Amino acid sequence: MKLRVNGMKLRVGNWGPGVAVAVVLAMGGAGLAFAQGDEGPTASLRVVVLRDADGKPVRNAQVVLHPVNRKGKQTKGEMDLKTDADGRAIVDAIPYGTLQVQVMAKGFQTFGEDYEVKQAELEVTVKLKRAGGQYSIYENHDEKKAPEQKPQ
Repeated sequence: MKLRVNGMKLRVGNWGPGVAVAVVLAMGGAGLAFAQGDEGPTASLRVVVLRDADGKPVRNAQVVLHPVNRKGKQTKGEMDLKTDADGRAIVDAIPYGTLQVQVMAKGFQTFGEDYEVKQAELEVTVKLKRAGGQYSIYENHDEKKAPEQKPQ
C-alpha cells in the first residue's frame, strides 16, 4: 500500500489498512496535512466508484482529491486514495470548501468534478465509462464517413 503525506510517498507493505491509518496519523494526520494548517470544520468523505455499464464496483481506482481556492484554482496538498473491493475510498478530516475529485482507473475514462464540502458527511458516487478510441488529427477521417447515397 502506498500513501502520500505532506508530499512524501510512503510504502506500507501488506500490513493492512489499520496499520496504514496509524502510520498516517502518527505523521501528523492525513486530514491535517491536507488542510495545511487551516482550522475550521471538517467532513468525512466517501467516494464510491462504479462501472457505468453494469453498476459493479471498480476496485483499485485512483481517487485524487485537490483542494480548490476561492478563485477556482487548485492549491497544494493533494491526497491520493485507492478504492477497496467494494469500490469505496473513505477519508475523514476534509476541510469545508471546494474540493476537486478526480478518479482514474485502467480501461476507463478519467472523471473529474468539483464538489462543495459544507456538511459533516459527503458521499460522491462516480460512474466510470469505458475508454473510447483516441481521435488523432494525423489520421484520415474522410474514409470513415458513410458512403453517399445516389438518388434512384
